[in-house]
Amino acid sequence: MKNSMQEKFIENYCRTGNATQSAIDSGYSKKTARQKGYTLKKQFSNEISEIINKDISSHLPIALNAVIHLIESAESEAVKLSAAKDIMDRGGLKPVERIEQTNVDQMSLEEINRELDALDKLQIN
Repeated sequence: MKNSMQEKFIENYCRTGNATQSAIDSGYSKKTARQKGYTLKKQFSNEISEIINKDISSHLPIALNAVIHLIESAESEAVKLSAAKDIMDRGGLKPVERIEQTNVDQMSLEEINRELDALDKLQIN
């Protein structure tokens, strides 16, 4: 069960994305706001995500209409093309990205290990 300060924190954080300032604005001490904001953000992360996702979903029609408006009325052909590509990408029609192949037979063990480390870092991010 949440108290009123926690409720205010969640509301403020969903609006600003700043945990420290949200803690201060919710009535927590400036002295401990950074740690308290971090703790509250972790504690209520599921609820925060749910609220933010609902907010984003409610604005999707507006964003889609803005992109369609660009396609239909922008003076710049580059803007029209970019907007059309964006809609197509998000509609599942994104072109396959080029995949770079590495010839492992010509690489040293050290080079192979560096490549593997780089790939691991990409997957983590």
